[in-house]
Formats: sequence, structure tokens, C-alpha cells
Amino acid sequence: MESMPEAKEEKTVPFEHVSVMLKETVDLLDVKPDGIYVDGTLGGGGHSEEILKRLGGTGHLYGIDRDREALAAARERLSGYPNFTALHGNFHDAAELLSAEQVDRVDGFLLDLGVSSYQLDTAERGFSYHVDAPLDMRMDQSAELSAEMIVNTWPKKEIARILREYGEEKWAVRIAEIIAEHRQRQPLHTTGDLVACVDAAIPRAVRNKDPGHSARRTFQALRIAVNDELEPLRRVLMEMTRMLLPGGRLVVLTFHSLEDRIVKQTMRTMASPCQCPPRIPVCICGRTPQVRLLDHQKPSEEEILQNSRSHSAMLRGCERLESQWNLEIPEERS
Repeated sequence: MESMPEAKEEKTVPFEHVSVMLKETVDLLDVKPDGIYVDGTLGGGGHSEEILKRLGGTGHLYGIDRDREALAAARERLSGYPNFTALHGNFHDAAELLSAEQVDRVDGFLLDLGVSSYQLDTAERGFSYHVDAPLDMRMDQSAELSAEMIVNTWPKKEIARILREYGEEKWAVRIAEIIAEHRQRQPLHTTGDLVACVDAAIPRAVRNKDPGHSARRTFQALRIAVNDELEPLRRVLMEMTRMLLPGGRLVVLTFHSLEDRIVKQTMRTMASPCQCPPRIPVCICGRTPQVRLLDHQKPSEEEILQNSRSHSAMLRGCERLESQWNLEIPEERS
């Protein structure tokens, strides 16, 4: 394996992030000038600034992010807007965070589930397989669990499971075996150590046919596991929808098939919740539609050319109906 360039000791990457499908996303949110909105994934504040431009003096935007560096950058960028409040936390806990602000109903939620350009390009955050750096991958730097902890302490079988389920990696078992063999000799500390394990597990002939980097699925899977990105998502989407005022909208931007599948299925369930057998001509379960689905969208060819990271994006949304909430919000798996 070729040696990887070492990460620079000093952080040189400013917090910059190109918001994908910026206009399309905020258009789908259908911002009311006097509405209350929540950007659950504040990031660099690109989507939030566009929302604030459309809000009047009586409207308000709450921005949530677990990355304190993102919060600091967004606060600076949006300092000229008095109707903006930044909240440190995970959008999974949006209901609790908003309750502390005396907010229980809103006109719209926005979620951009992608990793920011800043996080990808800042080597020491450990998200990139292109540069040798500490094996971190935490979006919230105060969190205990890191990618280094997973690969060095989790059972081999559990590592294989997350690589298979979260990364859709065909070589999951073999990669997990190589990781287990490596950590018996010495712990994995860097992204380069992990890339070396992937390269050792996947035959060169297979890697040469891969259109992308052979480690990308492994890094995706570990990032999802470290930051618990998938397990709570269905519950959170339903909780957010329940907090919407009639006519309010939930808009979600995803970047890989696992997230998009959960978002699509959850929104469809809320739009068509009936559980009666098909042979029954009249609904007797009493579950009524909670939302109407909005047209889903993908980035334009022009945007993909300008920002290659947008190529896998999918934008979906739904609008809250007048009907009373009658769906059970699923509990998370323990």
C-alpha cells in the first residue's frame, strides 16, 4: 500500500460548506414570513441564512448542531439576524431542545443529513480516507464513542454487522477479520491503519475495478455507527411531524440510500397509515393520513458539475394535515 500524506498539525481549513440544492430545499419548506422554523442540522448556516432572508421580523429560526465549531461559525455568519437562536445538541433531541425554549409547535423543520465539507476536509476530524489522521469521526467532539474505539474494542462480529448494514460492504466479514488481526498486534490509531486493513481484506483485482475508493463504504459505516445516524431517524421524523402546525412542512436532504430509504418509508407511512387487510373495502383501523407527500427532487446536472458531492443527494418533504395525530411513534432499539 502506498503511504498516505500526513495530516497537518495546525488546522487550516475554514468552516466553509456549499449547501446542496439550497434554493430547492428552502423553496420546498415554503417559508412563511411570520413562521417558526428549525434547521436541525445547522452546519455552516447556508440553509439557515436563506430561511432568515425569507422571514419577517415576527418569524424566528432555531438552528441545532452538535458540532461546536459549526455552531461558532454559524453564529458569526448569522449574527446580523436578531430572530435566530443557535442550540447545541443533536437533532434527535429536537423536541427537548425546543421545549427548553418554550417552543412546542413550529411551521417547518429542515434536515440536511450530509457530512459538511469542513468535516470532510479537516483531516484531524478523521472522516477522510485520503489523508492519514487520527481515527475519530465524531461530529460532536465531546462524545465518548469514536471510530478508534469501535475498531479496537467492539467484537469482530459486531464490526462486520455495521460494515454490512451501514456500508453495504460485501467484504464486511473479511475486513472485520483483518481489523481483529491487526489490533492483536497493535491498536488501530489512524485512518491510514484502517485503509491498510481494507486494502488487505479486498483483493487488488476487486479494488482496481471499484469506481471509487475501496475504503469509502467502511468509513461511511463507521461514521454512521459513531454518530448514531440511522437508528433514531424514523422516530425523530415522526416526532418532528407531530410538532408541525397544520400546513407546516418537514424537508429532508439525504446523501445515501440507507437514509433515503428510512425517510421515504417513514413519510409514506405517515401519508398512508392504514393497516387494514387489502380485502377489507372500508378502513376499520382508524389510522388517518397525517401528511401529504411533496414531490421529491434531485440536484441538477449543472449543480453536480459544480459540486461533485451533490451527486447522490435526494430531497424529500411532506406537509402536515389538519387530522389529529393517531400514529404510534416507534421506540428505539436498545
